[in-house]
Amino acid sequence: QVQLVESGGGLVQAGGSLRLSCAASGRTFSNYAMGWFRQAPGKERAFVATSNWSGTATDYADSVKGRFTISRDNAKNTVYLQMNSLKPEDTAVYYCAADERGRFSVGLPTTVPEYNYWGQGTQVTVSS
Repeated sequence: QVQLVESGGGLVQAGGSLRLSCAASGRTFSNYAMGWFRQAPGKERAFVATSNWSGTATDYADSVKGRFTISRDNAKNTVYLQMNSLKPEDTAVYYCAADERGRFSVGLPTTVPEYNYWGQGTQVTVSS
């Protein structure tokens, strides 16, 4: 079992920045691909960013490319999401997720069903 705990959410003005963290415990973090998703009120959970097990390959939703950066520190069992140039439409609950296939999967996981473990979420609110 893997436990994921997000932190770093909050209220920020448009154009500002936030850095989300997700601390993992329970198993070998470095084996997992890690992702960030978000869910706005009344909408489905949507892909934001993903990193392979080593951090050498990443992918992003078109809506955040050039503004968000996913990174990971396997020594600290932590994955990060640096969010710059935030917009009101980025307002959502942000979730981190782990794909235990990790090293054995082909390609980067970008859909909800590909992830096995989820955190509880952290609220990000961007005011205009």
